[in-house]
Amino acid sequence: MADKYLGRWEPFRDMLNLRADMDKVFSSFFGGFIEEREGFWAPVIDIEEDRDSIIVEAEIPGMKKEDIKVAVHGNMLSITGERKQEGETKNKTFHRIERAYGKFSRTITLPVDVDTDKVKASYKDGILKIKLSKPETGKLKQIDVEIT
Repeated sequence: MADKYLGRWEPFRDMLNLRADMDKVFSSFFGGFIEEREGFWAPVIDIEEDRDSIIVEAEIPGMKKEDIKVAVHGNMLSITGERKQEGETKNKTFHRIERAYGKFSRTITLPVDVDTDKVKASYKDGILKIKLSKPETGKLKQIDVEIT
């Protein structure tokens, strides 16, 4: 009689519910950068630094370079744009749409100020690469110690 009141175990449904719960946890922990919201999304990025520069790479596939804007002010880098869905949707049935469309924006605080006159950006194969040169005054200068 007790079995009558227990729910039927559906392992696949339970796994999907667990995945949805885990996605919510990771999204809230990482600030939702990867999560798509209605008409707004943010590209994923990598940031690396060497002695002379900072290099930022952003994944922005399916874009024209004219539709991507890059701005630098002090130690702040902004990447914005809009990816538009192509073509007519009349007389079509979509079974799944996973690619993000709409406006995007990503603002990054860089570890140091950069020389805004020496910023270079290139876009190839869906990857935006931005090279930001460090100013001469911000570079570490090594001084040899003399023995007297």
